[in-house]
Amino acid sequence: MNKRISLLLVVLLTLSAVLSACATPTPEIIIETVVVTKEVEVPVVETVEVPVEVTVEVPVEIEKTVVEFWTTDNEEDRVNVYEAVAAGFMAEHPEIDVRIVPIEESGVSQRMATALAANRVPDIVRMGIERVAAFSADGLLDEDAAEAVIAAVGEDDFRAGPLVMVTDPATGKYAAIPYDGWIQAIWYREDVFADAGLNAPLSWDDINAACDALPGTGNLLYAITIGSDPGQNYGHQIFEQVAISNDAWPFDAEGNVTFDTPEMIAALDFYAGLQRCAMPGPQYWRGARESYELDQSGMLFYSTYIMDDLVDGSGMEGGGKVELVEGLAGNTGFASMMEGPNGAASYGQLVTLAIPAGAKPEAQMVVEYFLTEGYQDVLALAPFGKIPVLKSAVDDWKTSSDYFQNYSGDTMDQIASGYETMQRWLFRPDYDATERAVVGDIEGRLLIPTVVSNIALEGTMTPETAAAWLQEQVEAILAERRQ
Repeated sequence: MNKRISLLLVVLLTLSAVLSACATPTPEIIIETVVVTKEVEVPVVETVEVPVEVTVEVPVEIEKTVVEFWTTDNEEDRVNVYEAVAAGFMAEHPEIDVRIVPIEESGVSQRMATALAANRVPDIVRMGIERVAAFSADGLLDEDAAEAVIAAVGEDDFRAGPLVMVTDPATGKYAAIPYDGWIQAIWYREDVFADAGLNAPLSWDDINAACDALPGTGNLLYAITIGSDPGQNYGHQIFEQVAISNDAWPFDAEGNVTFDTPEMIAALDFYAGLQRCAMPGPQYWRGARESYELDQSGMLFYSTYIMDDLVDGSGMEGGGKVELVEGLAGNTGFASMMEGPNGAASYGQLVTLAIPAGAKPEAQMVVEYFLTEGYQDVLALAPFGKIPVLKSAVDDWKTSSDYFQNYSGDTMDQIASGYETMQRWLFRPDYDATERAVVGDIEGRLLIPTVVSNIALEGTMTPETAAAWLQEQVEAILAERRQ
């Protein structure tokens, strides 16, 4: 207790006792209020702001360059492979986004026109060689980009034939990059030819000899099946090779139409004349393929796409598969070169990767990757119809399919080197863009299948009248194009 409080209480008690002892009137009660102050220690909490550095990792969005790649390899399984190759490229180049866009081959020109109108051209287009000349003539392709890719991959590694095919005659530059393709040939029964003492069907004379000798040999009913259906392009593809092997072309060096020349008339006579030993028409590739597989014909005009069908049997139009004669692939020879009275030629298709004008520079990197790290993956999608244009890719390509084991090394070498002699009316270097467009019109309007049918089946034309009709039709198309 506080000392001051204790002293005060003693005084009060003493005073109270004194007053009680005195005889005085009733004492006055005094009430005093005492304020007591007590000191208490109260803890104080002080808040102090202390700066602290905190490191937080924030993902940074990379601004990607989109490269749009149109491909006419548009089946789902093929698109998946293209996307896998693109994924491999993007793993190495995360700043680039490659988008695979499947399109129809027949719609390339229309889609490009639409893209141009919308100012949204693709960066890469996979397309057949027949469109390269027209696109290049219209200034739609970046030829410098194509040249750069070919140089980066190695110009010497490309087959010479494909490089000639993609050369723009107006500039001397490569208008697109060769990629893959197929070769057409006469596939023939080597065993039957050997038993009959026949030469391989490489020349007109040898083909005619086989035509006359094969029907009735063994099980064979016919020697061959030709493209005689006027509504199918099959006959045109065969006839072009026949015509070029006789130095017959749609135009001469001065741009004059030349369908009524002796060379063209002779080509029409030879080709339509094969109907004498052929399967009755009208026929196109399906009937030709089945007739050969069923051991009914001894020769077949077809591309390298036939190679697996000669092992497994092709699908029939009504369902099911053809039951092959035993050992057909091993007994089949490959005659890609045709020798005529005035020349020799093979026929086929070249597919390119084109870089349109205005495409992003990164497109060159993508094309280069698809020709190097990703090349064999794409070729393996359809190795029979995707013959490599690069010499360095041939050995791996030859082992890319078990089906190739059914064919001789000589056949495989002929197929791989087929680009060196491959020709098309469209590829002639001195043809300008208009003339090449007319060649496309001739094929698109089925003029050749029409006259072959009229000569071989209908008997309404002779080779001479057919040539005159073709001359008139093509002159009209050329005039229309030049307007």
